[in-house]
Amino acid sequence: MMKRQFTPERITQLGDNEIFVFGSNLAGMHAGGAARIAHQLFGAEWGKGVGLQGASYAIPTMQGGVETIAPYVDEFIAFAQENPQLHFLVTRIGCGIAGFSDNEIAPLFVNAYSLDNVTLPEQFVHCIESISANS
Repeated sequence: MMKRQFTPERITQLGDNEIFVFGSNLAGMHAGGAARIAHQLFGAEWGKGVGLQGASYAIPTMQGGVETIAPYVDEFIAFAQENPQLHFLVTRIGCGIAGFSDNEIAPLFVNAYSLDNVTLPEQFVHCIESISANS
């Protein structure tokens, strides 16, 4: 059995075809947390709060509850499936400035768990595996 990889806690550089996936706000004001790193290092565009930007991908997390984040996560998962040549490193979106817990956000990524080109944070993986074990 292959050892599962996790998104590193801190990402300061990317390999070829790697994409930094971060939590943003709809206005694309990338002023703090992973959004600031995405803007400073990986091409996130000021004023763009959703989707692929340079070597980063924005998922809005600041507009309401988890139910408002889910469609954007679904959109990301579809994008990842359509772009197998890219490898996506998902940060703990929504679990910093937005104030959600891993247990609230991780279930949104259940359909990304088995994708070869998506790496999830260790905390998300443990939550998803716990959900699977209990169903």
